[in-house]
Amino acid sequence: MASNTTFAKRQKERARQDRQREKDAKRKQRREEKDATPRAPNEEGVDPDIAGIVPGPQPIVEDDF
Repeated sequence: MASNTTFAKRQKERARQDRQREKDAKRKQRREEKDATPRAPNEEGVDPDIAGIVPGPQPIVEDDF
């Protein structure tokens, strides 16, 4: 009985390590994809959060309900 428990623990630990390796690989892939995407250069002195916003009244958006 004790050997089955030890074997089960070993299998469980191996499965945990495999899942962790898969997660690490996915993180690395997402990081590489993020680094590979081209970004628009920011103009100096312009806050990217408000770039392209026009002050004043905004045009009315007509929705078809």
